[in-house]
Amino acid sequence: MARHVRKGDMVVVTAGNDRGSIGEVLKVIPKEDRVIVQGVNIRTKHVKPTQQNPKGGLLQQEMPIHISNVSPSVDGKPSRVRFESRKDGSKVRVAVKGSKELGSIRGPKA
Repeated sequence: MARHVRKGDMVVVTAGNDRGSIGEVLKVIPKEDRVIVQGVNIRTKHVKPTQQNPKGGLLQQEMPIHISNVSPSVDGKPSRVRFESRKDGSKVRVAVKGSKELGSIRGPKA
């Protein structure tokens, strides 16, 4: 199934505690339908002292959120995504608002 967001996309969080936040997609987890967005859903993890980190302490890191709670950002606003096939066989993601091209899915069929 084609995903409406990819790694490196700028997205707007549309639901949850961080609603309205804009960030870059750092990782897509397709098996769980989740994404990790930079600066969104930050949680504090308590880390035990180890040889690499002798002090231990608190580590803040981004946690995954469901892919349905993010939308690609077009001019700072969320937009739905449409998939279009070109005549050369390539498939492209297009924003519904403004018909702006978001990037290709795959190249032409060989």
